[in-house]
Amino acid sequence: MSSTPNVTSATADGTAWLASAGTYPCSTLALWEERPDAPVVLPCGTVFDVVSAPAAFGRRMLARLWGEGPGSGPVAEFRGRTLLFAAPGTAQRLPSLLTWEEWGGARGSRTQAVPPLLCHGTGDAVTVPPLAGNGSPAPGGGSRWLVAPDTRHPWLPGPEVVLWAAVRAARAAVRISIFPPADQGAKVYDVSRRR
Repeated sequence: MSSTPNVTSATADGTAWLASAGTYPCSTLALWEERPDAPVVLPCGTVFDVVSAPAAFGRRMLARLWGEGPGSGPVAEFRGRTLLFAAPGTAQRLPSLLTWEEWGGARGSRTQAVPPLLCHGTGDAVTVPPLAGNGSPAPGGGSRWLVAPDTRHPWLPGPEVVLWAAVRAARAAVRISIFPPADQGAKVYDVSRRR
């Protein structure tokens, strides 16, 4: 099992990859060169999609990806949500996979208590954290990288991998027992000494 990498600042290659998502990559790079502490809004759908989860649940998904799975691509936190960068097309496919898994569905569904996952794809945009960071959140609930981009061609999980991580995180959060709760006032008799 591997642990989540401690990469909280984007490398030059990671910065170039992020900038390639924008309409004007050179302008984005110039802005970041002048102000590396500036967050930037980038479009989704061509270079990456983003799956957004409440922060605690997103961290559980990330722990599953790195502890039991293939790892992840870049991951950020923004205003109390975890942003998992995923392969283009994930935002379109993941909702139907979640429906198939009865994600947050009808009463009695095994994943009823799971928080909603928001999928950002073609036509959407996300705010990415500043390039340089110390791993601490910005004041006022700002943004930061949990796993910063560090290569021009990062591996990005697809919808099936994100679904796997979400289901594993949900199952870990909801413990199900086949035994009814013990009656604390019940009398217990030792029958092992029967003659």
